[in-house]
Amino acid sequence: MHEIGIMSSAMDSVLAQARANSASRVHRIVLRIGTLSGVDPDALRFAFDVVAQGTPAEGASLEIETVQARARCPDCDLEFGVASGFIFTCPKCERLCSELRQGRELELARIEIS
Repeated sequence: MHEIGIMSSAMDSVLAQARANSASRVHRIVLRIGTLSGVDPDALRFAFDVVAQGTPAEGASLEIETVQARARCPDCDLEFGVASGFIFTCPKCERLCSELRQGRELELARIEIS
């Protein structure tokens, strides 16, 4: 389960920010995860509960913002939503496209500390 490693890395960043700001408590963590990132949000929530134990983030809320995948057609310049895969067909001109504009995000968006 690579989500434990991902959450451990995110928690390191959160706790470093808390220390840098002389905070003793982490209240909320918001992550942005793309639908094509390969990360399972449920597994990430489980990993959060494990990784946060015994830290200033124990008991904090974890919010996950899902970023829907979008691709762009190089011929007609249409940007469109995609459900899965890494090669997409433009719904307007039917050209095969591979330029993914969003959907692979995995980022720490916000934290609330005190």
